[in-house]
Amino acid sequence: MRVGICTLGCKVNTYESEYITNVLRKNNYEIKDFNDICDIYIINTCSVTNASDAKSRKMINQAKRRNPNAIVIAMGCFIQANKDKTIDNADILLGNKDKSKIVEIIDKYQKEKETINKETINMVKELDSTFEDMYIDNFSSRTRAFVKIQDGCENFCSYCIIPYVRGKCRSKNFNTVIDEVKDLINNGFYEIVLTGIHTGNYGVDINTNLCNLLKELIKIQGLKRLRISSIEITELNDEILDLIAKSDIIVNHLHIPIQAASDKVLAKMNRKYDLKYFKDKIKYIKSIKKDISITTDIIVGHPYEDDETFNNSINDLKEIGFSKLHVFPYSKREKTPSSQMEQIDDNVKKNRTKTLLQLSRKMEIDYMNKFLNREVEVLIEVVKNDYSIGHTTNYLQVKINQVLKHNTFVTVKIKEIDYPYCIGEVIK
Repeated sequence: MRVGICTLGCKVNTYESEYITNVLRKNNYEIKDFNDICDIYIINTCSVTNASDAKSRKMINQAKRRNPNAIVIAMGCFIQANKDKTIDNADILLGNKDKSKIVEIIDKYQKEKETINKETINMVKELDSTFEDMYIDNFSSRTRAFVKIQDGCENFCSYCIIPYVRGKCRSKNFNTVIDEVKDLINNGFYEIVLTGIHTGNYGVDINTNLCNLLKELIKIQGLKRLRISSIEITELNDEILDLIAKSDIIVNHLHIPIQAASDKVLAKMNRKYDLKYFKDKIKYIKSIKKDISITTDIIVGHPYEDDETFNNSINDLKEIGFSKLHVFPYSKREKTPSSQMEQIDDNVKKNRTKTLLQLSRKMEIDYMNKFLNREVEVLIEVVKNDYSIGHTTNYLQVKINQVLKHNTFVTVKIKEIDYPYCIGEVIK
């Protein structure tokens, strides 16, 4: 049977969809493009914003229109968040549990021809119990491989629905992570990205921590780059930072969400730091790791973000000196504390978002310019008829006007900036 898979949202969903793809292939399902006519469609949904909800519902409906006779499976955060609501055009509903049982669930549906709504029993309490084991040894169509090491979040930021749909923090077995990374390396992956819902909290439930895991992973022969998908500023303790400073394997890039550059807004968001703490820690990180790229997430238009607060935030973001901002307009999520606060006009949010996107572009270009006429190592990820594209350890996107071998490292000199690319010339 032909299966089309649509993945929305975060790197965790990307990993889970890759696991599902691998399992289905091993059970003789044919994986096709989601836009093809398929017998089964799987939509791995997202619910981090209202836009994510709308996209999730759109993809579900689109699949059923494309082939009314197809089995449509909707899973993930949007389904978990809307467990008490009707999701039209989906034959099988899964939340964030039992994704690993996808073959068994499809078989059951084909035999019984009855709508399956696992969400009626897979409530958040069941998510809290154990880590749902998934293990992959290959990552199709990618040069870097993701490894999901953790699930769940207990931060309960006032604007965020994720703790309600992903449950408590739970971690993958320490040795299983090591084995999975080794298998991926043996299958030709030089760069591994550790991902989770609250990645920095890895090990809290299994008597270990992220630093212990990093120490073991960087010893693995053949691993060239180890990347952390995202980590909170409060989790970058001295031990982890010392490891990052000394290691050539851990990449020269950290994604550290700030979410707001205002003490007033940070407090209303229930974040676990103030602006001074964030600034001081970033300054220290830059002092111990030369040329490190630090990117961030920032939410625009959270309640209590008035004009003065927003304008001051711009100055503070410039002072911190990020290399890129991932900008998200605040999205009111039901059942979160922020949804009860007085909301900001959508047009104001739209204008502020535009301002920060312009700032982000300037920050990116300023950071890129630091590397003009310098040599960098690039992992080739995309090869076209007359050029190749790859990333450096600090996540510069480099375009080379030459056809190179996919998944190889080359040393290039940055000759010019053509946003969003650095243009490189091969040295060796």
